[in-house]
Amino acid sequence: MKVLLLTGLGALFLTYYWDDNFDPASLQGARVLLTGASAGVGEELAYHYARLGSHLVLSAPTEALLQKVLGNCRKLGAPKVFYIAADMASPEAPEHVVQFALDKLGGLDYLVLNHIGSTPAGMRSRSAQATRWLMQVNFLSYVQLTSLALPSLTDSKGSLVVVSSLLGRVPTSFSTPYSAAKFALDGFFGSLRRELDVQDVNVAITMCLLGLRDRASAAEGVRGVTRARAAPGPQAALAVIRGGATRASGVVFPWRLHLLRLLRGWLPRPRAWFVRQDLNVSNAAAA
Repeated sequence: MKVLLLTGLGALFLTYYWDDNFDPASLQGARVLLTGASAGVGEELAYHYARLGSHLVLSAPTEALLQKVLGNCRKLGAPKVFYIAADMASPEAPEHVVQFALDKLGGLDYLVLNHIGSTPAGMRSRSAQATRWLMQVNFLSYVQLTSLALPSLTDSKGSLVVVSSLLGRVPTSFSTPYSAAKFALDGFFGSLRRELDVQDVNVAITMCLLGLRDRASAAEGVRGVTRARAAPGPQAALAVIRGGATRASGVVFPWRLHLLRLLRGWLPRPRAWFVRQDLNVSNAAAA
């Protein structure tokens, strides 16, 4: 009976997830500003957009990595691709990035916000200094980039694609400031979607909830603390692109995260035993 129930739920989620009107040709010539483009899901997003013929501006802190991604995007067929190295911990960076993209592309059809900052998982990351830094990178810079790009997206009837995390919906242990920033994203963009709707502004907002990022910085930050597996970068990136192109309100990847969201409703305060199944608590406490 349990097997049948799980199989049925899996079929339901897969049908819901893949039953969309995604047209790859719709992204040919689209003007895309992509942050966090140098590694992991962001790098894979850049490659998918390049294959689909989009015009790209890529942003990340490390210039050498951006140069590598830019070269690969050109080989994959991107008609136009530029990069700007920028550290979103600086409050001035978002304005420079958006203005650069507008100058190079002449406008925007997609703003894909994917950059993240992470502190090592553990109780030391709860310091006020670490939280302040993380909120600037993982939340306030998203607000700045959105505010600056919104006029162009309004003109083009474009899309905002926000790559977030399950931790923005389901809190967990030893991720206090990171989870706080992700919850802030969910609240901000959920409210913004309603404001745009009320004002008849035709800009779509797609919130993408991903599991553990498949990138070196994310893996290093939780090494020895969590037993959870990272979401595969290429598949996660394709899910994000499909959601943005179809103007879906939300994307969840991998699909099993839907079950975790349901479980939160059934078990709003999970017992410590369940938490320990995915955490090495002694390592987290020592971090």
